[in-house]
Amino acid sequence: MKLSPVFHALFAFLLCSIHASGQNRVSLNIDLPSSPVRSDHLKLGGTNSQGRSVEVNNFYVSLDGKPVIPVTGEFHYSRYPAAYWEESILKMRAGGISMIATYVFWNIHEEKEGEFDWSGSKNLRRFITLCAKHHFDVIVRIGPFCHGEIRNGGLPDWLLGKPLVIRSNDPEYLRHVEILYQQIGQQLEGLYFKDGGPVVGIQLENEYQHSAAPWGLTYPGQPHDWTASERDREFTQIGVGVAEDDNPYAKLGNEHMKVLKQLARRAGIIVPLYTATGWGNAAIIENESLPVTAAYPYPTWAPEVPSEFYLYTKLQEDPDYAPVRYQPLDYPYFAAELGGGIMNTYNRRPLIPPESMDPMINRFLGSGANGIGYYMYHGGSTPRGQQNYYSDVAVGCPIISYDFQAPIGEYGQAKPSFHRLKPIHLFLRSFGELLAPMQVVLPDDQRYLSPEKLDVLRYSVRTKEGAGFIFLNNYQDHLSTRVHENIAFELKSGTGSITIPEESSLTLLPDQHAILPFGMSLGDFHLNYATSQLLTFGSDNQETFYVFFSIPGIAPEFSFARNQEMNISQVTGVEVSGNRDRFLVKCIADRPTEFSVRSKDGHGIRILTIPHKMAMNAYKINITGKDHLIITEALVLHDDHALNLLSREKSCRLHIYPEPEAMPEISAGYITATQTANSVVASYDIEFPLFRVIPSAREIQSNKFAVSLPGEKPSHVNDLILNMEYFGDTGMGFIEGELVADHFYNGTSWEIGLRQFMDLYGDAELVFYFRPIYENAPFLPDLRSAGIHVEDQISKGFELKLIEIIPEYKGVLIFP
Repeated sequence: MKLSPVFHALFAFLLCSIHASGQNRVSLNIDLPSSPVRSDHLKLGGTNSQGRSVEVNNFYVSLDGKPVIPVTGEFHYSRYPAAYWEESILKMRAGGISMIATYVFWNIHEEKEGEFDWSGSKNLRRFITLCAKHHFDVIVRIGPFCHGEIRNGGLPDWLLGKPLVIRSNDPEYLRHVEILYQQIGQQLEGLYFKDGGPVVGIQLENEYQHSAAPWGLTYPGQPHDWTASERDREFTQIGVGVAEDDNPYAKLGNEHMKVLKQLARRAGIIVPLYTATGWGNAAIIENESLPVTAAYPYPTWAPEVPSEFYLYTKLQEDPDYAPVRYQPLDYPYFAAELGGGIMNTYNRRPLIPPESMDPMINRFLGSGANGIGYYMYHGGSTPRGQQNYYSDVAVGCPIISYDFQAPIGEYGQAKPSFHRLKPIHLFLRSFGELLAPMQVVLPDDQRYLSPEKLDVLRYSVRTKEGAGFIFLNNYQDHLSTRVHENIAFELKSGTGSITIPEESSLTLLPDQHAILPFGMSLGDFHLNYATSQLLTFGSDNQETFYVFFSIPGIAPEFSFARNQEMNISQVTGVEVSGNRDRFLVKCIADRPTEFSVRSKDGHGIRILTIPHKMAMNAYKINITGKDHLIITEALVLHDDHALNLLSREKSCRLHIYPEPEAMPEISAGYITATQTANSVVASYDIEFPLFRVIPSAREIQSNKFAVSLPGEKPSHVNDLILNMEYFGDTGMGFIEGELVADHFYNGTSWEIGLRQFMDLYGDAELVFYFRPIYENAPFLPDLRSAGIHVEDQISKGFELKLIEIIPEYKGVLIFP
């Protein structure tokens, strides 16, 4: 029976009345009938010559027989200097990314018909080889249409002048596509999964029969001319959204996708996973391609309103951007384009709060997603062609900058969102096998929420056979949330019930979120629940240690089922109580604490709990065959041979758990052991040799300046960051008269990594030209939303407030 809208409104009102009283006591039955796991209907997966396997069922993907939740980061090789690809791949590894996705932009490789260029920063083969070197699987998005804020969405200009219909089964169009695919196939030869290589997936087309880009060949004042097949233009939209009308040519669209797959396979592009963007009624290949979805809470193409991307739902039953053109329950839910930022346009410049990203991932996981992907995870700079700029200037994108406010920025900077997302990525790498098969339990009081209902506690549960995770989320884009107090859960199952927490309650502060485990086996011991979030686990070859982190506002405690063969020992910073059924361990929230759970013979596990801030700076590293947790505000890049630290600060502190057998050394500067009160982790202070650069800047006119490149830097400095704080409209940077950098003012400073320009131009000058801001500029509402007091400064038009050069120090950490 379908309930009326009046009933839903009344139900929501009653919920708000209950929750507004401060009562957040939840009773939930987590016994679920097992949903059938099916795979026979899917023509996906495969085994390679080395015995590795990829399998897909209707819930999750398995690698080598184990369920996984891949974490995919988008990084466009052609938008970043090839000299620094490897460093950036290591940064993605440090951030917890397990799979890299990249676009092959047709017009960048075949700007002139018949002249393909795969050299330099266009060297796809070298990029994929580097990904393989550092143990990444790769999804290659081969187009022919890509979008990606590239001119014409990646279609070459010359295609418009050909006697053909684009993005259709026009034989002449397909002939050119086949040539492209043959070229890509040659670049990837021997690198496919079947050959033991990293290329595990291929995305065919992009947003087919959903979205398009404007042709760059246009005249000022003209409406956009969309790069869509003529039959589909009426149903084409810009950006990701809901498709309100059914496309009568949907069957033809699906057939076109099948033809593209046939052309790809004919070119040797054979992989276990073929993906297709499935949102907004876009075309897929039924049972032969994995539909992936998206979420952009701060889109520039839509009004600024609160989104539903922070409300728990059952995504497999009710996908975002529905209706869709496939049966959702036939496929695992993979989110491939979660807005790891957004691209600013001239008219729209939303500032993405770093604290918005990790709650969104919490929501997706708590709603049943079994694949996480970011667009973008690593920003870059759009190159210039021989005839045109490649950027999608027609929609108002910057000509050069493709920073995207991504976790890793245009010049390789690790942003605050990089650190905020890392704890979830570490959790998925360690416990994705456990989470992936779990089903979603979503109570009725969550089904009827709207983004504006901030008085109602947002929660869901994923569970299997009595074990699982409680998901809590108290963030909402474009709105300020409130404190939720007096939270407790009673989870009921066939084996009994459990109250979490059993003696007190939880408080969820504004903008916070949590993933709390229950019913888990940790080694030989049963964890009833924890009010702290799992981060990772490791082994020092003698016993296993588990790392949790505390959520601000929630006191960390652990309940272990008790038996006569166990005890809690080696407690530091914890309080232990017990009864005949359980041990209850309460930890101090604002510093690292440790305790051991041991059996009668002395064997057991160790539990380390650290504050959330330390978890954001944590890296799991293997040192001389043993797992360690390294915690530092420096960036830790680890390959198979070296452990590099990158730091913008001359001094940094390093924590290591467990304590290494020997004092570490540093290749530049010096390192000293330090003592911290009641600490359970080894601590060291690192000091790099000071390097200072005073910018050589001269004013040419009131809004035009020249800055000399430093020319050289010492070996212990990885990069020099030019930082300019200004107020204005836009900024452009030139070297020898050529535009090499640009920036749309959005309230943040403009950072430029100088090393790439120093390598190319030596000690040349960067000339900056700034446009002053003006009244009634279309982007002013975005600046006001970001808390920028525009009215106080707009009369100035332009002001350069600060110019400085910040060294990024580098040292190799050595363990004797």
